Amino acid sequence: MGKILLEGMEFFAYHGHYKEEQIIGTKFIVDIEMQFETEQAEHSDHLSDTINYQEVYQVVKKEMEINAHLLESVARRILDVVMRSFPKVKSMQVKISKVNPPLGGKVKQVSCILAN
Repeated sequence: MGKILLEGMEFFAYHGHYKEEQIIGTKFIVDIEMQFETEQAEHSDHLSDTINYQEVYQVVKKEMEINAHLLESVARRILDVVMRSFPKVKSMQVKISKVNPPLGGKVKQVSCILAN
């Protein structure tokens, strides 16, 4: 069993509870960890025997383009679509961070982590 991690994927998106967040937008960071059986790919050295992380990135990008009020909602959509689209994935974790959230003070980021 092994893992593929996509770390630090940056997106400018319009997720947030407040109207201003949905108009102005902000930067988000997405990290994904996917666990799957890697033995076949370890020996074959063929892309078809592993998870194509370029394709995973495109799936995440598409989901990040759909506005939402909550990070939890975006994280759930990403988790569900990646698990459906890549049946080799046995389990995964997704972390979404909103950079510089509007909290009335200096905060680097807020994050939501979901796993299955």
